[in-house]
Amino acid sequence: MHFRRLLPVTTLAASLLLSHIAYSQQFKDGKLWLNEDGSNYFKVTLTGQFWLRNTDLNPGSTVNGFAKRNVTDIGIRRARMQAYGQIADRVFLYTQIGMNNFNYLSDRKAGFFIHDINGDYEVVRKKFFLGGGLTAWNGLSRYSSPSVGSILGLDAPLFEQNTNDVTDQFLRKLSIYAKGKLGKLDYRVTVASPMSITKSAGYVPAIGANSTFSPKPAQLQLNGYFQWQFLDRESNVTGYNTGTYLGSKRVFNIGAGFQYQDNAQWHTSASGDTVETSMRNFAVDVFYDAPVNKSKGTAISIYAAYLNTYYGPGYIRNQAVMNPADGRSTQASLVNGGGNGYPSFGTGNLLYAQAGYKFRDNLVGKTTLMPYASLQYAKYDRLNDAMLFWDAGINWLLRGHTSKLTLAYQNRPLFETRGQQADLTGHRGAFILQYQVFLN
Repeated sequence: MHFRRLLPVTTLAASLLLSHIAYSQQFKDGKLWLNEDGSNYFKVTLTGQFWLRNTDLNPGSTVNGFAKRNVTDIGIRRARMQAYGQIADRVFLYTQIGMNNFNYLSDRKAGFFIHDINGDYEVVRKKFFLGGGLTAWNGLSRYSSPSVGSILGLDAPLFEQNTNDVTDQFLRKLSIYAKGKLGKLDYRVTVASPMSITKSAGYVPAIGANSTFSPKPAQLQLNGYFQWQFLDRESNVTGYNTGTYLGSKRVFNIGAGFQYQDNAQWHTSASGDTVETSMRNFAVDVFYDAPVNKSKGTAISIYAAYLNTYYGPGYIRNQAVMNPADGRSTQASLVNGGGNGYPSFGTGNLLYAQAGYKFRDNLVGKTTLMPYASLQYAKYDRLNDAMLFWDAGINWLLRGHTSKLTLAYQNRPLFETRGQQADLTGHRGAFILQYQVFLN
């Protein structure tokens, strides 16, 4: 009897509580408000990038053991879900799950994995935040942590994520970070614990004359990036930097960064001794993204970077995005490997530039176009010739970054080993059509 009398009272109390929660937790501006003024909130975003591609493969490439010179394939370049928010005063939580590079050669039912999970506390209002976790608060340069949903062209300059999936998880590092704004200075500094190189894809334990990452227990890695924001201030709520604002902001930044890890690499000397070297990377960059004519909606986006990278003598690493081949039968001297690989990372000096121009609003019905081009030029000490990779295309902005179709052509160099050095021997290309959907 006592329980029966208590039940209506409990039900009424629960109803009142749920009504209060429903009132206080409004959904507004894409956010779930956790308090009346929305200063505490939670937000979810979704991103999908889908590719149709035709690739001229590197010489000797194979698919399932069969020789192939050209492949047309369909793939999912990225699928992401972000969930984050200012869940309490001074307390921020961020997480992201997703998958990358899913094509016809991928393991089936691989599933989503955790990209990020981190939190930070606002120690001094806007000036100093302290946080940690599996995080993209990286140093070195602007696109060491790119916002993939707002990329100017087909892809981010991945070589700025210089340990991508080697000693980190697709650029995310297990780290403690400090970030904030001091006037026009935006800064981030991190101390990261590098992941074991032995768990990376394609790890080879052999040591040779050319430097590779050492399998010895890793030292802590230091990263930093500092940018002076001359015009509009950019958000530093998450660790990701916007590719282009499509004319919605006036941004002009100059940045500089570094990355250092003691005894990160090893190689053998001429006498056969093991030599350990430190990874020392430095970068400076400039970013300008602004409207040209606000009333018409025209805009320009320009980014340029210089990187000085040192991974030890002779270090080279290929980049092969969503590789459409899984082996090679010949051309063992080819530095590039099979498929669409090319030597994107190395010890030496690198210049990168990209530029895009957004035409007026309503150029094609209610849509518009934004052509772009990018160029990666590097002089790596193991290559006798300059490494030149270029990419050019056009974005059809069906609804800004929310719905975007991009058609691009990429051209990559081929290098073959001649003793300890390598020479440029040709080029290969790929046509790529990407459709992006971005719920932000």
